[in-house]
Amino acid sequence: MGCGTKEPKITQLCLAAIQRLMSHEVVSEAAAGNIINMLWQLMENSLEELKLLQTVLVLLTTNTVVHDEALSKAIVLCFRLHFTKDNITNNTAAATVRQVVTVVFERVVAEDERYKDTVDQPVAVQGNSNRRSVSTLKPCAKDAYMLFQDLCQLVNADAPYWLVGMTEMTRTFGLELLESVLNDFPQVFLQHQEFSFLLKERVCPLVIKLFSPNIKFRQGSSTSSSPAPVEKPYFPICMRLLRVVSVLIKQFYSLLVTECEIFLSLLVKFLDADKPQWLRAVAVESIHRLCVQPQLLRSFCQSYDMKQHSTKVFRDIVNALGSFIQSLFLVPNTGNTSVAPSQTGSNASGNTGSAQTNPGVLGMGGGASVLPAFEYRGTWIPILNVTVQGSAKATYLEMLDKVEPPTIPEGYAMSVAFHCLLDLVRGITTMIEGELGEPETVGQTTTETGSLPAQSSPEQQDLQSVSDQSEKELVSRAVWEEMVNACWCGLLAALSLLLDASTDEAATENILKAELTMAALCGKLGLVTSRDAFITAICKAYSIQGQNVQMISPSSESHQQVVAVGQPLALQPQGTVMLTSKNIQCMRTLLNLAHCHGAVLGTSWQLVLATLQHLVWILGLKPGVGGALKPGRAVEGPSTVLTTAVMTDLPVISSILSRLFESSQYLDDVSLHHLINALCSLSLEAMDMAYGNNKEPSLFAVAKLLETGLVNMHRIEILWRPLTGHLLEVCQHPNSRMREWGAEALTSLIKAGLTFSHDPPLSQNQRLQLLLLNPLKELSNISHPDIRIKQLECVLQILQSQGDSLGPGWPLVLGVMGAIRSDQGESLIRTAFQCLQLVVTDFLPTMPCTCLQIVVEVAGSFGLHNQELNISLTSIGLLWNISDYFFQRGEIIEKELNKEEAVLQKQAEEKGVMLNRPFHPAPPFDCLWLCLYAKLGELCVDPRPAVRKSAGQTLFSTIGAHGTLLQHSTWHTVIWKVLFHLLDRVRESSTTADKEKIESGGGNILIHHSRDTAEKQWAETWVLTLAGVARIFNTRRYLLQPLGDFSQAWDVLLDHIQSAALSKNNEVSLAALKSFQEILQIVSPVRDSEKPDTPPAINVSVPVVVGTTTATSLGRSFMRTDSIGERLGRYSGSEPPVVTDEIEDLNLWWAAWNSWYRIGSESTRPPVTCDKLTFIPSQPFLTALIQIFPALYQHIKTGFSMDDLQKLGVILHGAVSVPISSDASPFILPSYTEAVLTSLQEAVLTALDVLQKAICVGSESMQIMYPAIFDQLLAFVEFSCKPPQYGQLETKHIANAKYNQAEWVALNYVPFAERSLEVVVDLYQKTACHKAVVTEKVLQNIIKTLRIPLSLKYSCPSESTWKLAVSSLLKVLSIGLPVARQHASSGKFDSMWPELANTFEDFLFTKSTPPDNLSIQEFQKNESIDVEVVQLISTEILPYANFIPKEFVGQIMTMLNKGSIHSQSSSFTEAEIDIRMREEFSKVCFETLLQFSFSNKVTTPQEGYISRMALSVLLKRSQDVLHRYIEDERLSGKCPLPRQQVTEIIFVLKAVSTLIDSLKKTQPENVDANTWAQVIALYPTLVECITCSSSEVCSALKEALVPFKDFMHPPASKVQNGES
Repeated sequence: MGCGTKEPKITQLCLAAIQRLMSHEVVSEAAAGNIINMLWQLMENSLEELKLLQTVLVLLTTNTVVHDEALSKAIVLCFRLHFTKDNITNNTAAATVRQVVTVVFERVVAEDERYKDTVDQPVAVQGNSNRRSVSTLKPCAKDAYMLFQDLCQLVNADAPYWLVGMTEMTRTFGLELLESVLNDFPQVFLQHQEFSFLLKERVCPLVIKLFSPNIKFRQGSSTSSSPAPVEKPYFPICMRLLRVVSVLIKQFYSLLVTECEIFLSLLVKFLDADKPQWLRAVAVESIHRLCVQPQLLRSFCQSYDMKQHSTKVFRDIVNALGSFIQSLFLVPNTGNTSVAPSQTGSNASGNTGSAQTNPGVLGMGGGASVLPAFEYRGTWIPILNVTVQGSAKATYLEMLDKVEPPTIPEGYAMSVAFHCLLDLVRGITTMIEGELGEPETVGQTTTETGSLPAQSSPEQQDLQSVSDQSEKELVSRAVWEEMVNACWCGLLAALSLLLDASTDEAATENILKAELTMAALCGKLGLVTSRDAFITAICKAYSIQGQNVQMISPSSESHQQVVAVGQPLALQPQGTVMLTSKNIQCMRTLLNLAHCHGAVLGTSWQLVLATLQHLVWILGLKPGVGGALKPGRAVEGPSTVLTTAVMTDLPVISSILSRLFESSQYLDDVSLHHLINALCSLSLEAMDMAYGNNKEPSLFAVAKLLETGLVNMHRIEILWRPLTGHLLEVCQHPNSRMREWGAEALTSLIKAGLTFSHDPPLSQNQRLQLLLLNPLKELSNISHPDIRIKQLECVLQILQSQGDSLGPGWPLVLGVMGAIRSDQGESLIRTAFQCLQLVVTDFLPTMPCTCLQIVVEVAGSFGLHNQELNISLTSIGLLWNISDYFFQRGEIIEKELNKEEAVLQKQAEEKGVMLNRPFHPAPPFDCLWLCLYAKLGELCVDPRPAVRKSAGQTLFSTIGAHGTLLQHSTWHTVIWKVLFHLLDRVRESSTTADKEKIESGGGNILIHHSRDTAEKQWAETWVLTLAGVARIFNTRRYLLQPLGDFSQAWDVLLDHIQSAALSKNNEVSLAALKSFQEILQIVSPVRDSEKPDTPPAINVSVPVVVGTTTATSLGRSFMRTDSIGERLGRYSGSEPPVVTDEIEDLNLWWAAWNSWYRIGSESTRPPVTCDKLTFIPSQPFLTALIQIFPALYQHIKTGFSMDDLQKLGVILHGAVSVPISSDASPFILPSYTEAVLTSLQEAVLTALDVLQKAICVGSESMQIMYPAIFDQLLAFVEFSCKPPQYGQLETKHIANAKYNQAEWVALNYVPFAERSLEVVVDLYQKTACHKAVVTEKVLQNIIKTLRIPLSLKYSCPSESTWKLAVSSLLKVLSIGLPVARQHASSGKFDSMWPELANTFEDFLFTKSTPPDNLSIQEFQKNESIDVEVVQLISTEILPYANFIPKEFVGQIMTMLNKGSIHSQSSSFTEAEIDIRMREEFSKVCFETLLQFSFSNKVTTPQEGYISRMALSVLLKRSQDVLHRYIEDERLSGKCPLPRQQVTEIIFVLKAVSTLIDSLKKTQPENVDANTWAQVIALYPTLVECITCSSSEVCSALKEALVPFKDFMHPPASKVQNGES
């Protein structure tokens, strides 16, 4: 009532009282209605508006009594007051309305709370089309519903249903109210279907309708062009609509899916470039609000982008932002593109204006800009500090009081859009990563470079939950992938553009961080394309293609500080590259990315690494030990410039780089593989670039491969193959730096791999060990020496550190040493050899025995290297050491090898293949030896003599010293595969060797003339080899003989000896014979018989060779100590003795004899042609050859036949006839005057001696050989007078030979012939009676042979010859004649007698004249020899005349006759005659003649006749002489007669006295009367001689005359004679 008075004072009091009452809650519903009606009146009267509003507010807020119409009336009242003219009332009313609306909705919330516990009524069907059907709502809710419905009506300019009495309403206010309700009470709308229905049916269409002017409007299009003028967008409504939309989307998205799609599409459209600037700004702010709500974005994605036939809303939003940013750069706001910011603004209002509105922007005068800004193609846009990260604090969406569109500061839209992007990225990432992290508990990734990502812990959920989760996860993963797929293109485009344009470090950092985050996110989701795109963007921002690494040019307007300048890493670097600080920032980001998100980079490692490589290149970091990059001196020269800022950063960058690769140990296997592959392909590019030039290559990739390998040692297996495979390729690169690093990396990895303590340790993980060592072996296929040096150094280091534990890796390590070839340079070979020496000296015991064979092979291969002689020789020494090692550890090695063999055998059987290894059937330990022997055998035919010699000696020493370890059967292989094979090769090489003279042996070494051709050097080898093999045959015969094919082996050996003996080299041929001698002088080694069970072991004493090859002992026969059977029995009691029969033995000896014969006949056969070069065997050779025979003969004598003897004879004869070369003569013939035999001649005689002794004790059958021996000897005797010819070879007498010329000197055969003669006599004395000797007319042959020197007599080359011949003849005849007489009847000697007669004749009446200087004593000596012969005739022949052919006796008589009277020719001077008259001889002849004439009974008239005839001849001759003397005496007067004649007369006188003596002695009946008459008839003649003057003649005459007294008988009467 009080209020009804309309009196202000009273009204005020009343209102205050009512308020007091209300605040005490004493007002009933009815009272409340009354109060409101009263207030309505006051309002209509415009009284106390502010108090009214106050009262209404109190009324509604203190209790809930007011509702329905009363409530609506109260609300209308407030609205009405809002539209009064009074500003204060206006504003207060607006505030009150807002509060009242809030109260209404708060009541609903409270009401819901109250009824929460009661059971909900069944939910009404949604399709409720009746707008007013609110019967289901509770009272408060109904009020709120009606209120909200009317608000919509009002905003839509329709009449309200419930708020009766509204007079006017503004849209802006309505929209604000709607927004606040929607914003503050979303739960009301979500819980009550009726409200939801309102939203759908009323709010959304309303918003869309109100938006229409904004959509249709195009800025700048002329109004006339469209038929009807378009309504211009109105800022307040537009802005409020956008706020409503924001709320709708934020709060009721789930209800309004379709409507939101429309709203969002509209939002996107508002960003178009042709919309007003303010509209775009507001739209960007709205979008920003969405961007900070990632869950919402996720829902968009799920609802639209992932549905078919639906707008890709999320994608569009992102793309729109991108296009928006781009449009800002492309369409400058006012066309003013000046760099200085002071003039740029959207309106004429300067920078100061925007600075006021936005305190974050600072302006600076003077055109200089320190403002953070984007600059792109001359468009400069400052960056304003618009919002705190992660919250969308809008500027223009909050300008509810502005009616006109505000001016937007330049850069504002850009900054908001920029923040949108950043927040979008941040939001999505944190959401997805948060959700990813739930199931996977991934350790949080930090962007701090320092911390490393923790390793993901294993999932610990139960199995049940895992399956549910995985399903959930699959769904959500699909969403995440779609989100990323939808937004990445737009984001990337926008961010890249911004990054390009950014001039502010913080902005750049943010952009890079966003790109990095996205890259990591894409990586985590496995979205390769997008991940690569982001990484590429970061890399581009760094790399050369981008604008930021600029080629230096004077016009560069970059606002970036340049920190480094260098040459680009390109094939043809043009110009130089500048690195700006932004590039360095990009680098940091990349490093961060790689460091923290390495696990998800996958294939993009390549991009990242390529970029890092470039940085490293420009900064000039060089790889150091272990692959870490250190600041090195830039190699490229002056073009590399680094500022001090960077210089201080270098160690940091370098350590970050290293840490990056260290962190690769935390990557999972797949990621690690990606990293390795990327490094490999990067390295391949670097390799391509480095081809064909020797510039410094980029070693980044190689160094980092090394570093990665080193830190991932614990799982090296998974990356080893790709890693080393690539490094091996690098090692083959032509660029030396590249190669060097490849090798460095590879060897470091191998060494590290071997030293790393793996689990399980390498010793138990052989596969891994072999895997690690394999690349080392692969390096051997590379020919570059620097690589090989590295490889070998690595081997050396491995040996020194790991040698004891290499185990199964040995074959690989040894293979590396063995792979060095001769052509690879000395230093390489030296290093490799050092390794080998180390192995042999230190590691043989630690390696598996199966590798020993490889050691042998390798050592052998070094022997064959021809680079360095010392290495070859030392390696032979190593082989010797190895053999020693085998010997010492034989048992252990054998056991181990046998074990291994069994395994291999089993494997082979399983596979059904043969076990294939060299020398297979032999046991493995023997095979090891055989390999060693075979290697040495190869070295024995090396081209270098020193190596051959050393190898040969070693081979034979080894076989000699250690051969006893071999199994018996293995000897077969040793003989055939090793020794004979070697002999074949040596023989072949020797026979084909060069005869050219070698000037010097390298350097200044002089070569001895005996070694100055290849042929001579090979000769030495041949000698050594043959001798070695022969020695083995000799000492090991007891082992070899039981082998099945000993006889074949023997033949082969003999064949080798033969070919060597017949080689045209004195050294070889002589040595061959020595070997021949050695194998023939076989005696068994003496063994301990106490140890019968031991296999042939070390206690074999060196066999004693019986009989040396000197001439003195050759006559001894070689005794076989025991039979083979016994010997074998003694060696191994465990095995039954194998008795080889003697026949086989004989075969061996006969094979030897045949060889000997072939050697002899070939070597002694005279050459057909003769020239300077004819090869003539040397004396020592021939001597040795002949000296072999006696030894050989001992074994074959039982079967030695005449044929064989014939053969022998040919050889002996040939050997003796060979001349000596003049340069050898001084050594063989001491001097011509000494009568000595050469050793060859002695040997020949010894051979015959052995033979004849054997025949002597041999069987009857052998004696038929005597004549042949005689023939042989007699042939030698003839040499005394006619030396043998050797083919057509001209020989000189030794006296005329010149020592140093190649001439041939004939030997002095006299001593030889004489010795032969002595032998003949000796032999004949023993064998004269043998049947064969008789039958074969040996005596005749002897006489015939002796006739030659005897007939020559003084003409013999040596006078001793004929003297010896005479004495021999005498000896022989003294034995032979009795034999001849015995066999007279058989006629076997018939032909001998004439020969003998002729011999006597030729000797006694020689045609040769004695030499002038013969002294009287000599002459008398010679005469006495003649006398001896005559005496022989008188004692041995004439007494037995009746057994002797008559002709012979006649010849003898004639001869005696001739000898008894010497009618010397008168040509002699006086002096000579004394000597030459053989008075003594004549006297003996005469006496013999007479004796023969009268002493014997004349058996036949013929004989008598002969002697009578002889006497008459004698007497007649005496008569003649005397007569002639008397005449001469008379004629000469006082002159004395010549001495000769005087002598003759004296002789005749003596003969007469002798004759008379003889006649007296014989029985008278023997003397013919006629003879007496002739004697007496001499008397007158004798008397006549008395007158002679010579006293000698007188005394002789006296002697002759005295015997005549016996004839002086008184004459007898005729009566006495029977006459009367």
